[in-house]
Amino acid sequence: MTYDRLVCAHCAAPVSEGRCPVCRASRERLQQQAGLFGQFSPVVLAVALIALIAVAVLLRQAV
Repeated sequence: MTYDRLVCAHCAAPVSEGRCPVCRASRERLQQQAGLFGQFSPVVLAVALIALIAVAVLLRQAV
């Protein structure tokens, strides 16, 4: 889950803005849990996967 769409229950602001201590703590925790691919949106990951499959198909046809 990406934190850019989450709303803080404490201050009702987006968590990504980090307006209150609760937002900042949640944002830090989500960033640490996200790992390597957590900072990319699902759309970017899907496009990268499609591009990788397309390259694999082209390489297979070339051989």
